[in-house]
Amino acid sequence: MCGFCGEIRFDDLPANLDALSAMNAAMTPRGPDGHGVWQQGRVALAHRRLSIIDLSNHAAQPMVDSELGLSIAFNGCIYNYRELRGTLESKGYRFFSEGDTEVVLKAFHAWGDACVERFHGMFAFAIAERDSGRLTLARDRLGIKPLYLAEVAGGLRFASTLPALLAGGGVDTEIDPVALHHYMHFHSVVPAPHTMLAGVRKLAPATIRVVEPDGRQRDRCYWSPSFEPLAEERGLGYEDWQERVLAALRTAVERRLVADVDVGVLLSGGLDSSLIVGLLAEHGQRGLNTFSVGFESVGGEAGDEFQYSDIIARHYGTTHHKIRVDSAARLLPELPNCVRAMSEPMVSHDVIGFYLLSQEVAKHVKVVQSGQGADEVFAGYHWYPPMVGSSDPVGDYARAFCDRSHAEFCEAVDPRFHGADHSRAFIAAHFTGAGASDALDKALRLDQQIMLVDDPVKRVDNMTMAWGLEARVPFLDHELVELAARMPGEHKLTDDGKGVLKAIGRKIIPSEVIDRPKGYFPVPALKYLRGEVLETVTDLVRSRRARERGLFRADYVEHLLAAPDEHITPLRGSKLWQVALLELWLQEHGI
Repeated sequence: MCGFCGEIRFDDLPANLDALSAMNAAMTPRGPDGHGVWQQGRVALAHRRLSIIDLSNHAAQPMVDSELGLSIAFNGCIYNYRELRGTLESKGYRFFSEGDTEVVLKAFHAWGDACVERFHGMFAFAIAERDSGRLTLARDRLGIKPLYLAEVAGGLRFASTLPALLAGGGVDTEIDPVALHHYMHFHSVVPAPHTMLAGVRKLAPATIRVVEPDGRQRDRCYWSPSFEPLAEERGLGYEDWQERVLAALRTAVERRLVADVDVGVLLSGGLDSSLIVGLLAEHGQRGLNTFSVGFESVGGEAGDEFQYSDIIARHYGTTHHKIRVDSAARLLPELPNCVRAMSEPMVSHDVIGFYLLSQEVAKHVKVVQSGQGADEVFAGYHWYPPMVGSSDPVGDYARAFCDRSHAEFCEAVDPRFHGADHSRAFIAAHFTGAGASDALDKALRLDQQIMLVDDPVKRVDNMTMAWGLEARVPFLDHELVELAARMPGEHKLTDDGKGVLKAIGRKIIPSEVIDRPKGYFPVPALKYLRGEVLETVTDLVRSRRARERGLFRADYVEHLLAAPDEHITPLRGSKLWQVALLELWLQEHGI
């Protein structure tokens, strides 16, 4: 778990090591345990290391295998690396380290870029071939590990974070109008390859990009789950699916214990994180470190769920850490730091919660398991039941999920950004793809492959890595995701959603955390803007830089300021905060 960057030139000039050094320095929080640079003519790689597996210098990166003619920079964790190492050793490969990076390198030599199909884990990597000059970039199936790209004069740069690319210079920082539409309409989800900046793209999940030394590039998508059951699964009943899901979830949690350091759990007190704690206890983990965060209540909305996380902590005897955050004392002073840690503007209120939680967690452990993904995989959100039998799937989904209509978008932004209804067209195109026949599965697939990647997963990666903390997400084990996709929708939707998980949970964890209203990770101060928080937001959206930038129409901004509480999105977010957050993100990144 680290950060890396690199450059490949197409103009016969050597890679720019000054730019690479600046890019690598920008990622220091992702890898506080070491750093390195490698260059061969027109290609260079740099790396920041967070030591999790093989803490010795033998696993330092960039890693070079002179015998194979390969060099790698890698971010993530391959949970089945020991099994793969055994297979590779039987083929005659010799190893000089004990970690997973060298396994990736030798697996690439043995099986080419198809090696990714053998990996269980989260990863992004760059592998340079000495003899051909070819560069291969890859990203894991569900986009847990990020990879950003920027075309610069004469070459291509890439990095684990967008700010790292900015640090290297030469990047077009004009606003991408398609990305702006997604941000304002699609709940700040900006699908790959777009980012808010015209000069920065991102590699899509489950994608391999091969870059030839002459600049030619080709992409291959290597994974997409089917939402149709296998022949042998067609007769399975509800109990059968429970057994299969529980077995797959046990495996997913156990896989994510692979580490040479202690592994903790981010415990919200909800079903998902509580299940992880229960399965770890079942696996024999004792003295587990668990962590929760809470904020003060605002507008009658509770800011913590400590009553539920306490139940789990007491039941399993965990070493539980509760972090209480006062908005004026900690939230506001830390907000600019949190925004600087964002590779892309993320409007969800809980971003600051994860940032502050990660700051505390990193004092105790270097690895945590977290419950992200369960709602998108097992149909836990309120917009899924209305999709059943829908005669207008795109419209029904958009009404429940999207922040604005296209008409309101045009009222909100400067006319130079007006154009097509990009977000609605994107949703419609995704819904027409083969492999998901009914409306529920279409919505689940969109959320798993797009929304999940560029909202919850990106949020957790950015905020944990800002403090050198590795977060692992067992609900996004690709075999578990495949199994859930094949399961009939009625088994997911029963019991007001996530029916199978709830049924499993009742066998493992205290029922009080299951049989209750669904909770969210609340930060009420960023939904109901009051006092100093509202003053800060007002100063941002009326600032000279905001006026000169001219993204948003002044009359629209003043309309929001006149009654902030009246302008809440379908997903319970503040429209005013969304406008302010984008401006803050641009300012904090020097744009």
